[in-house]
Amino acid sequence: MKVVRYFPEQHRLMWDGFVARARNGVFLFQRDYMDYHADRFEDCSLLFFDAQKQLRAVLPANLQGAVLHSHAGLTYGGLVLAEDCGQSEVLALFDSLQAHLPELGAGELRYKCLPSIYHARPSEDERYALFRRGAERYRCDPSSCLSPADISLSSRRRRGLGKAAKASLQVRESNDWRGFWKVLRDNLASRHDAAPVHSEAEIELLASRFPQAIRLFGCYAGEQLLAGCAIYDSGNVAHAQYIASTASGRDCGALDLLFSTLIQSTFSQRRWFDFGISSEEQGSRLNDGLIDFKESFGAHTIVHEFFCLRRG
Repeated sequence: MKVVRYFPEQHRLMWDGFVARARNGVFLFQRDYMDYHADRFEDCSLLFFDAQKQLRAVLPANLQGAVLHSHAGLTYGGLVLAEDCGQSEVLALFDSLQAHLPELGAGELRYKCLPSIYHARPSEDERYALFRRGAERYRCDPSSCLSPADISLSSRRRRGLGKAAKASLQVRESNDWRGFWKVLRDNLASRHDAAPVHSEAEIELLASRFPQAIRLFGCYAGEQLLAGCAIYDSGNVAHAQYIASTASGRDCGALDLLFSTLIQSTFSQRRWFDFGISSEEQGSRLNDGLIDFKESFGAHTIVHEFFCLRRG
């Protein structure tokens, strides 16, 4: 297996075409998404070719010191595999990857798996290969998801819907990213002492590049935004990338109406609705209030797993 470092001039079209055909490719692995923060990460993405010079896998990755990450700037990562790539071949891919680390000046690989709900076809070959090659799991985050058909609202969520109906709230799609970002920034700063990963300019750029996949929805009282959610739609999965509510929105059930509408109507045909993770401090602390909110819609846990693989 030949391992080749990605260079835009040579590989961009090949890369994007491969990701579109792969059995576990998502739009976040397209170069128009990955490269928005190229100034902050030293890209070290890799392509894997077999003896017949056929592209069999790609790895979105960046290099940080002596560590190769897959990819530190993305929610998830890992090997993107050809449709007919089998388990034995994936083991060989990992052998080639480990052997190639010294050429990159890397002593280890920090590898984040793509959760199985995002696979177009079963694609957990990597997890067996990680086990076989002695990788160590160093982080695990719980993410809450449900099948839209299985939504099950708690009594608290139903009361929230009643409040939203009484206040005549409405849910609609929006392009007012700046208005939502103000609510989001205020929400994260006051409640979690945090800030959005993306800037306003970055999310607007990404939404312009992927208008069918990155969409904004809000719950309104007239023209006043009370709550919003940025959805990343990968086809199989509608993922709540950012969620925020004003104080008045929390008082009148804005998020209850927003998510009930998104799950039962807007994205009812998706296989999964993913609320995202509810852990902090690299997965070591569970945010009980946050996960309780997600589970009150009927969601349950899948995990985001992170592994460390050292060079052979």
